[in-house]
Amino acid sequence: MDNITAYGSNQIIEARQNMAELYGRFIAYIDATPKTIDTYRKSLKQMFNYFNLNGITQPRREDILSYREHLKTAGYKPTTTQGYITAARLFFQWAAQEGLYPNIADRIKGAKLNRDHKKDYLTTRQAKEVLKAANKDTLQGLRDYAIITLMMTCGLRTIEVIRANIEDMRTAGDNTVLYLQGKGREEKTEFTKLPEAAEKAIRSYLKARQATDPTEPLFTSLSNNSKGERLSTRAISGLVKEKLIIAGYDSPRLTAHSLRHTAVTLSILAGKELSEVQQFARHADINTTMIYNHSLEMAKNGCSEAVAALLFD
Repeated sequence: MDNITAYGSNQIIEARQNMAELYGRFIAYIDATPKTIDTYRKSLKQMFNYFNLNGITQPRREDILSYREHLKTAGYKPTTTQGYITAARLFFQWAAQEGLYPNIADRIKGAKLNRDHKKDYLTTRQAKEVLKAANKDTLQGLRDYAIITLMMTCGLRTIEVIRANIEDMRTAGDNTVLYLQGKGREEKTEFTKLPEAAEKAIRSYLKARQATDPTEPLFTSLSNNSKGERLSTRAISGLVKEKLIIAGYDSPRLTAHSLRHTAVTLSILAGKELSEVQQFARHADINTTMIYNHSLEMAKNGCSEAVAALLFD
């Protein structure tokens, strides 16, 4: 007797007839940010669409496994497949807890993720060339230079840049710092120390902008449709990509997030301890920081040169 039969035919029939209602109840049950809820909503729609297209009205464990294979063969990225299966596990876990449907997705794995970084970082020389790509004779140039300097020296994520306000520049000890609302955070509880170059760049831009209200966004749009409004993540990505291309680095592996990778990588190359780099990068788990260190250790490996010296000397 499988877990579907054992669960009770009346309950299963009722759940099958009201699967759409269960979906709505689960979404309402989730205690998370609107963005996270929207992610689960979209993920589960994929699963229910798969069930409908394949005539699955009473899903079993093998159907979840087939759904996972469908995601893989359809070309979804491993991270996307992982997210969709995670949503499925949470849904059926909730349904079982509510006594509505057995947990047919229990212990089903998502996709094997490659923990290596998907984006490259810039060398010291390359970073300097990108910084030179901003024309500081214009307001836009001053803004873009300040943004790139901030991201490159402090390792800010794009979301942290756009959430920052002028009033978030404060003092801590004998330093000027910028308080941040990081990924998954609801408040600005962390800060990054601003090096002199970043602080000067930001203040030069704010002076040229004639910004006086401390509650204004730290960086604002200059486009006609949204002038004075907070920049979007798309706008940040676009301006960084533009400067990368101007500097001669047009690669799909170089994006705005590469500036964060650059900051973390160069801090390790500068000899900083991993625990200090973890704090600087605001990594919850030091294993994330270790990914950077492992990559650099691999780059130092001289075995190939040693073998070549034996073969071609």
